[in-house]
Amino acid sequence: MGYLKTAMLMAAMTALFMGIGYLLAGSGGAVFALIAASAMNTFSWWNSDKMVLRMHNARPVDGNDPHGLVRMVADLADNAGLPMPEVYVIETPQPNAFATGRNPDNAAVAVTTGLMQRLSREELAGVVAHELAHIRNHDTAIMTVTATFAGAVTMLANFALFFGGRREGGPGLLGTLALMFLAPLAAGLVQMAISRTREYAADKAGAEICGHPLWLASALERIQEGASRIDNDAAEQNPATAHMFIINPLHAHARDSLFATHPSTANRVAELRKMSGGVSAGKRRQSKSRSSSKSGPWG
Repeated sequence: MGYLKTAMLMAAMTALFMGIGYLLAGSGGAVFALIAASAMNTFSWWNSDKMVLRMHNARPVDGNDPHGLVRMVADLADNAGLPMPEVYVIETPQPNAFATGRNPDNAAVAVTTGLMQRLSREELAGVVAHELAHIRNHDTAIMTVTATFAGAVTMLANFALFFGGRREGGPGLLGTLALMFLAPLAAGLVQMAISRTREYAADKAGAEICGHPLWLASALERIQEGASRIDNDAAEQNPATAHMFIINPLHAHARDSLFATHPSTANRVAELRKMSGGVSAGKRRQSKSRSSSKSGPWG
């Protein structure tokens, strides 16, 4: 089913790409866009995960792993019945994380330094379990391909300002300006179309993988609090990748609202609390912080 969703997504993005090409240069532009989209589909399938990791300056975790992150990922991957993914760290104070890769055999989990600094070990385990759920559900292929295409559609739409309005029979100046805004919006809508069910499903599966829904619920609250006030410069420069993160990393610019691809954090937390029998994640977190205040988040 994951591969079917990916194929449908590629077809939708290809159609959008061809439509922009037609508006820019007629039937010849549509053919060129089809060829370009075919090449991009192939390239994205094999390389989009590496591109996204580079966009966010992610570095692989080497043998020096004082926090035990690799061991945590390995243990949770075993719980999830998954091969061991590669583990990356992103140097940014904003707490956040994402998973990437075309399939479970070629996957990676990336967490920020802010996430490791601000979350307890239990909360971090909940986040890692959520990302492993995305891998198991084959969401990562959809997420990485969408990020690549959304960025390309936005770039192509910007070209319309210089070329689209000059072609005889083209959309004209007003049509070109509309294209500049509507094409990226359409790409964003494709991202949002699958976001809600994907995130809720990963929350549920992640809670089952780590065995404690409230660990993830508490983590989501902490990440939302941090992401809403701490900038993530790499994410702001590459807003088309925002849907890949566990919580939307964007907030610094007015355009960020166009990429609000995540369901409400409060609703996600409420669903996780239902899974745990309605116990308050906030109360559990306060109790845990009192008992471990001297040992820190990695105690």
